[in-house]
Amino acid sequence: MEANFENLIKLQKLDIEIRNTSVLLDDIPSQIEAIEKKSEESLRIVQDAKDKLSRNQKKRRDLESELQVEKDKSVKYKRQLNEVKTNKEYSSLLKEIEDSNSRIDVLEEEIIGEMLSADEIEREIKSSIQKADQIQVELSKKKEAIFLEKEKAETALKNVKKEKEELLPKIPSDLLKLYEQISWKKDGIVLSPVTEEFCTMCHMRVRPQMVNEIIAENQIIICENCGRILYYQKKSE
Repeated sequence: MEANFENLIKLQKLDIEIRNTSVLLDDIPSQIEAIEKKSEESLRIVQDAKDKLSRNQKKRRDLESELQVEKDKSVKYKRQLNEVKTNKEYSSLLKEIEDSNSRIDVLEEEIIGEMLSADEIEREIKSSIQKADQIQVELSKKKEAIFLEKEKAETALKNVKKEKEELLPKIPSDLLKLYEQISWKKDGIVLSPVTEEFCTMCHMRVRPQMVNEIIAENQIIICENCGRILYYQKKSE
């Protein structure tokens, strides 16, 4: 089988570029998904804070409603004091008024506490909105950069594939078939340079006679250990 190392080396280089670029492109959807997830998380923090404020406002309304009920009860009991006829009834109303007033004090304190909490929540909302806006800007820039990288990678992949198509007819069919067989078995790495009598890929020593045959480039030599096509490469290269 006639050796054609220049084209084989070029073919492997193109295949590696195609594989690496394809891996990069395949990873882009997951990068975009991660960015969108972070975006949703930042917006969810804002919404959670707004939901917290809504719960706070509802609780305040409930407390204020209950407070009004207790105030009405207290007024009613005080008005009834003038209508009772026995000391027992009078004492009972006084107890009701006392309990109602105590409940009013508790409710008013709770309402003040919810008002203070509302102020804190509003500050939390403002802060989370500012952070979310900042995150959205940063993520938007990252997404834009990824799409630009995707566009460049797609163009590069198209050009490399075209270059490969132009190269394939220059390689003998039997050599190309061997290349494809080894590529399938060796994860796309078909050729291995020999430097100082060692196979670069598997680091096994190559017999001196075989090294001379590799340097001559008259035929295809397969590494006895890793099964890749060997070609000679000077140390400086």
